Amino acid sequence: MASETSGTAKDAGTTASQGAAAPGGGGSVRVDSWIWSVRLVKTRSAGAAACKGGHVKVNGTSVKPAYALHVGDEVRLRQPGGRERLVVVKRLIRKRVGAPVAVECYVDNSPPPPPRDVVAPVGVRDRGTGRPTKRDRRDLERLRGLFGQGPAPENPAGGPRPR
Repeated sequence: MASETSGTAKDAGTTASQGAAAPGGGGSVRVDSWIWSVRLVKTRSAGAAACKGGHVKVNGTSVKPAYALHVGDEVRLRQPGGRERLVVVKRLIRKRVGAPVAVECYVDNSPPPPPRDVVAPVGVRDRGTGRPTKRDRRDLERLRGLFGQGPAPENPAGGPRPR
């Protein structure tokens, strides 16, 4: 019986926390607060900065941080790195909640992120090999294409290269 009581209290606590996060009375929430609550940005101030910078659009219109968001609105957020998130509001919350609950508050219609190119970096030396020699430096420059294949260009006047 004790396990039944604790189980129901635990379930009631979960729903109470979800209810506390929901807006009371009014049917709107600030857009900067909502994108922070559903974990689209790390901080609320970052959400406000994104709104001020024109990176947040609601139903195709750039909005200020205090814009009143309603259920059914389409939020488009341009994130650092060029990725764009497109979400439709399913539920309004004011407080930041856990990731599983946050995912239930919106429908994600974002395009998939572009695939990462798996390419070895050109001209990276192994750690601990020390300072590159003159020969190593020239090899790295040749790999990077800084000076081309041949020797460095000479003086067009025909004399020795200036040093």
